[in-house]
Amino acid sequence: MIKKILVPTDFSEQAENALRVAADLAKKYGSEINLLHMLELPMALVDGATGGTKSDLPEAIFFMKLAHQKFEKMMSAPFLEGINVYETAEFDGAFDGIMDYAKKYEADLIVMGSHGSSGLQEFFVGSNTEKVVRNSEVPVLVIKNKHTDFNIKTFVYACDFKEENRRAFQQAIRLTADNEDIHFLYVNTPNKFRTTQEIEKRFHTFMKNETITNYKFHIYNDSKVEQGILNFAKSINADLIGISTHGRSGIAHIFNGSLSEGLVNHAKRPVITFKI
Repeated sequence: MIKKILVPTDFSEQAENALRVAADLAKKYGSEINLLHMLELPMALVDGATGGTKSDLPEAIFFMKLAHQKFEKMMSAPFLEGINVYETAEFDGAFDGIMDYAKKYEADLIVMGSHGSSGLQEFFVGSNTEKVVRNSEVPVLVIKNKHTDFNIKTFVYACDFKEENRRAFQQAIRLTADNEDIHFLYVNTPNKFRTTQEIEKRFHTFMKNETITNYKFHIYNDSKVEQGILNFAKSINADLIGISTHGRSGIAHIFNGSLSEGLVNHAKRPVITFKI
């Protein structure tokens, strides 16, 4: 169950897209939303301070007030009506701050925006969104576009169905088990080829003790795993793609190999990641 949704924001259009999706999820699950803005002061100001803390600096007070004004405007949006929304502004590096606060807040889900199919760059000071996706202990939902109604009807979860993926798989199911159309996907590639019989046997062994029944299983052949996931998701017009992550090694080591972070960068659809 999703009780607490963390939405890091830089008050951009992409961050608002993420907030809209978080609002839809909050209404569905009865969740609260915490908007987090990281204030990064120039090191020259911090180093020049004599005593006290960053938040005591006149510049810090100014930026804090400015952030509060932006929070007020964002939180007055009609799509947030009826939802408990909180604001938090902290002084820290964007990536470290988001990770630390997600743990302190005990977030169940992080929802972040990105710049469409061109990738995650230029959001939260460079590659911080990628770092969050790679390292987060809780699921991260990356939103690319504006959604007026985020209704997940068709969900694709790509996996290699090895035992190390069990925790991530079960997280995915808990979040999406009530979807109308769940598709479990194995992408078969030339350099990591497995026969249909091998793959089906592995899948049925993996699913032996799982209780979910409303799903379809697919074996999709493609030149690369990333391309296979994107092509399959497009073929069924999926609303959401789910994959596992391996922490610091990146979105990797599924399908007996390495799936680059390019999937999150290149997908035009929302992508949700789960930590192995």
